[in-house]
Amino acid sequence: MSEGDEVLDQAQAWSDAGLGVALATVTSTWGSALRPAGSQLAVNDQGAFAGSVSGGCVEAAVVLEALETIRDGKPRRLKYGVSDEKAWEVGMACGGTIAIYVEKVE
Repeated sequence: MSEGDEVLDQAQAWSDAGLGVALATVTSTWGSALRPAGSQLAVNDQGAFAGSVSGGCVEAAVVLEALETIRDGKPRRLKYGVSDEKAWEVGMACGGTIAIYVEKVE
């Protein structure tokens, strides 16, 4: 079973158990990004999550946005990143961006 299948299975299990669920999906990346497009993170209304969209760098922010999506039902387009110039200033080799789409699972 692939990691993507495991995330979707967990989302389905939470939904079947009556929990609110949101699914975050990486839609695009540029430069330094730990997870490729298509990576997913499932979040339930209790704050538990499965999967990863960034390798931990922005997971907390995405979980908070997912909780809001569960509450209000509105999908969100998120973008996180750092320019090459800013990356160099803090000792990173290069910058990067990640775009994520968050939607409520019905």
